[in-house]
Amino acid sequence: MTRILGIIIIVGSIVAGWYWSAYQTFLDTPLAVPDEGLVLNVAPGTTLKRLSSELAGKGVLTQPDFLYWHARWENLAHRIRAGEYLVRKGTRPQAFLELLVGGKTISYSLTLLEGWNFKQVMAAVRGNPILKRELDGLDFGQIMERIGQPGVHPEGRFFPDTYAFPRGTTDTEFLRRAFDKMQQELDAAWETRNKKTIQVKSREEALILASIIEKETGVAHERPEISGVFTRRLRLGMKLQTDPTVIYGMEDRFDGNIRRKDLREDTPYNTYVHKGLPPTPICMPGRAALDAALNPKEGKSLFFVSRGDGTHVFSATLEQHNAAVRKYQLKQ
Repeated sequence: MTRILGIIIIVGSIVAGWYWSAYQTFLDTPLAVPDEGLVLNVAPGTTLKRLSSELAGKGVLTQPDFLYWHARWENLAHRIRAGEYLVRKGTRPQAFLELLVGGKTISYSLTLLEGWNFKQVMAAVRGNPILKRELDGLDFGQIMERIGQPGVHPEGRFFPDTYAFPRGTTDTEFLRRAFDKMQQELDAAWETRNKKTIQVKSREEALILASIIEKETGVAHERPEISGVFTRRLRLGMKLQTDPTVIYGMEDRFDGNIRRKDLREDTPYNTYVHKGLPPTPICMPGRAALDAALNPKEGKSLFFVSRGDGTHVFSATLEQHNAAVRKYQLKQ
């Protein structure tokens, strides 16, 4: 009896030693993934035991039970997160578990450009193959309702930036994030406003003015000067007479040219017809345009005209302005 017990202990020790050695080998051996890595999609509700079995079936794991029991021992088995992961070549079991528990999912991105209008924003969102689409078939008002902003005009409300997001993100979530970002940037810009010089009376007016500045120039150092022109015009009760607002009011009728009849057309956005700011923004302004709108450059200029190279000539009098128009626009 004693001899049999001794044999059992010896055999048990050998088996235990083998399992321990196999377990240590398992922990030290990278998962079998290709050189380019493995894209792994963990669906919501997937258990680690099921995932381990699926990976074994694909030849990625040789000992799925070891992974499961190791995760149980480390108190990680019930902490894995759903998502899409990139498992890189050379990843060992412990690092694999940490990847799933940490939720380090594959990140995609979409860029919203400064100066885009809302139609362009929605074209980019709807054209993105990763975003989960919930907003198809909805008009702009319904879209704003979906993101929790009923009755808010969508133009200019989304901050131009590059946004990273995981697979499974909805277009609703994406737009809500861009909307919140604009609110944060607008609030931050408002705190830096020059109270002595600005003519805008609210964040809303600042956003509208910033959108016009954004469309007027892409030259950074000109933005405060253009803001100064518009600020002085507002103070003097002059019409802004800015072409981008006319173009916005023309909508799809704009063919690349503004004619005299367009400058006389009575749309809410025609600043050649109406004094003051238009009723809404006309595009998405970036942070530089927001800052310029709230910190206009002091001076005397009331006019500006394009040189044709992206920069502008600024004038204090109509006579100077007309001379600049003849030189740079009419080539006289």
